[in-house]
Amino acid sequence: MSRQGSVPADGGVGEPSERWRAYRGAPTGTDIECEGWRQEAALRMLNNNLDPEVAEKPEDLVVYGGTGRAARSWDAYDAILDELRELGDEETLLVQSGKPVGRFRTHERAPRVLIANSNLVGKWDTWEQFHELEAEGKIMYGQMTAGSWAYIGTQGIVQGTYETLAELGRQEYGGDLGGKIVATGGLGGMSGAQPLAVTMNRGVCLVAEVDARRIERRLETDYLMERAASLDEALDAATAAAEAAEPYSVAVEMNVADMLETMVEREFVPDIVTDQTSAHDELEGYYPSGYTVDEADELRDSDPERYVEASLDTMERHVDAILELQDRGAVAFEYGNNLRGQVEEHRDHGNAFDFPGFVPAYIRPMFCRGRGPFRWAALSGDPADIRRTDEAVTELFPGNDSLTRWIELAQEHVSFQGLPSRVCWLGYETDESGITERARFALRINELVAEGEISAPVVVTRDHLDAGSVASPHRETEAMRDGTDAVADWPILNALLNCAAGADIVSVHDGGGVGIGNALHTNNHVVLDGTQLAAEKARRVFTTDPGMGVVRHADAGYEDALDEADRSDVAVPMRDRG
Repeated sequence: MSRQGSVPADGGVGEPSERWRAYRGAPTGTDIECEGWRQEAALRMLNNNLDPEVAEKPEDLVVYGGTGRAARSWDAYDAILDELRELGDEETLLVQSGKPVGRFRTHERAPRVLIANSNLVGKWDTWEQFHELEAEGKIMYGQMTAGSWAYIGTQGIVQGTYETLAELGRQEYGGDLGGKIVATGGLGGMSGAQPLAVTMNRGVCLVAEVDARRIERRLETDYLMERAASLDEALDAATAAAEAAEPYSVAVEMNVADMLETMVEREFVPDIVTDQTSAHDELEGYYPSGYTVDEADELRDSDPERYVEASLDTMERHVDAILELQDRGAVAFEYGNNLRGQVEEHRDHGNAFDFPGFVPAYIRPMFCRGRGPFRWAALSGDPADIRRTDEAVTELFPGNDSLTRWIELAQEHVSFQGLPSRVCWLGYETDESGITERARFALRINELVAEGEISAPVVVTRDHLDAGSVASPHRETEAMRDGTDAVADWPILNALLNCAAGADIVSVHDGGGVGIGNALHTNNHVVLDGTQLAAEKARRVFTTDPGMGVVRHADAGYEDALDEADRSDVAVPMRDRG
C-alpha cells in the first residue's frame, strides 16, 4: 500500500509558537482578550486543546488520535489567535483545515467561527490523496474534537465508554460488570478512558499498551490502578480481582495482538474483549508487533511502506485473536477505530465483521431518542463552577438515577485536565413546556452565570459519538435498519441546521476516528454568558441538535425514534405517507 507524500518527520508544522509557550493552556479568569465572550471562548478552547495536560503532542499541534491537530501549522495558530482577538460581534471567521482563510460581516446570531477539516471530494477521498496534500501544507487531519476545538482530554471520552459498558452489563449480565474481565488495547488520548470506565462499572480491566509513557500518564491521573511487570502477573492480578468481584485495572507494556494471541494459546478467555488503538491510521496511529516504540518510530520515518505492511499484518492477527476469543465465549465488540475495516479492505479478510461495533450492539436505542454526549467547560478555570453545574444537573433531573450515579462517580474518580469540564448524556425528551433535556440544562447554566453563582461563562459542546451528526458506516451508522449507513446528507443537514439555530462555532469534518473517506461528522459550541441572546441560542440549538438524531433514526424506521417523535412532538413529514 503506497503512502506517497507522508508527513515530514518534523510534522511539517514549524517551531512551536512563542504565544503557545506563554499560554501553556487556556487563559482563565474573567478578563478577556477578545471583543466578546463568544470569541474568547473559541480562543480558550483552542488553547485548551493544546494544553500539555490535555494534548498528546502539543508541540506538534497533535491533540490525539495519531495526527489529529488543532491547527495546521504554528503560523496558522498565531493567525487564528490574531483573528479571534479582532473578530467583531457581527463577524464570522472561516477556518479551512486549521488555517484562517476569511472573515465576513454576518450578524450577532450567526456563528462566530465556521470550521471545515479534512474534507475531500469523493473520488479523491483517500489517505493517499490526503497525505500528499498534507505534506504540501494544504490540509490537516482534524480528527473529531481536535480540529473543532472541543477536546477536553480523556475526561471527555470516559462517559461514552462508561455508557457503552453499562449497557453491555445490563444486556449480557443483567446488571453491571462485577466479577467480569475486560481485555483491551490502548491508553492514548481517547483509549486512556477505558480502565476507569470499566472500574466505574465495577469490572476488571486488563489493557495492553506499547508506550510506557502512556501507561505512566494514566497511573498519574488515576485512570489506571496498576502496571504489571509481565502478562503473567497481569493475568493473575486480574483473575484474583474478578474472583473477589473487586473493581480493578492493570496495564501491561506489550502489543495488544501479542497479548490476545497469548490468551488464546493459554486458553485464558476474558469475559469481554474490545479495542481502542488508533487502528484507523496504520502509519501514524497503530504500532506493529515486533518493534519497541522507538524502533517503530524509526521505521516509520525510514520506510513508511514497510511500516504500513507490518501494521496491517498485526491488525489481521489482532482481529483473528478477537474472533477466536469470541468463539470461545468472550463478548466481543469494536469500539469504533476501524480495526475491522482495515483488515477487511487491506487483507481481504472475509470474517472481519463477524463481531459487531459498539453502536449497533449497545448505543443505538439511545441515539433513537436523541440521547448523546453533552459536555461543558468552565471558561473561568475554577473547579467550583463545575461543581455548581453538577448540582444543577442532578437538581433538574432528580428521577434520573443513572445520571446522578454518573455525576457522583465523575466527581470521585475523574481528574480535570486543562479547563475544568464535565460530560453527561442527555436526550431530546421534552417537558410539559416543550423544552428538551439538553436545553433545560443549558438554560439553567445560563441563569447561574447571570446570577453570579458561576463566575464566568460556560461553553457547551459535545463529542461526535452522537445521534444525528455523523455518517460513519463502521461506527455510528453501522448496520442501519434501512441500509443508509453511508448516506452523508444527515451530518451536512445537522451543520446547516445548527448554523440556522445560532450555534457559536460549527464544524464539519471527514475521517474522525475511522480514517479519511470513512466518515463525515459535525460539531457545535454554544457559549452561555448569562445573556438573553445566549438563552435564545441554547433553546434553539439544544432542540435542533438532538432533534436531528430523532428524525434521522425515525426516517430509518426505528420504532424507538418514532415513539420519541410522537412523545416530544417532533415533525417527521412523510412518516404516514408510506
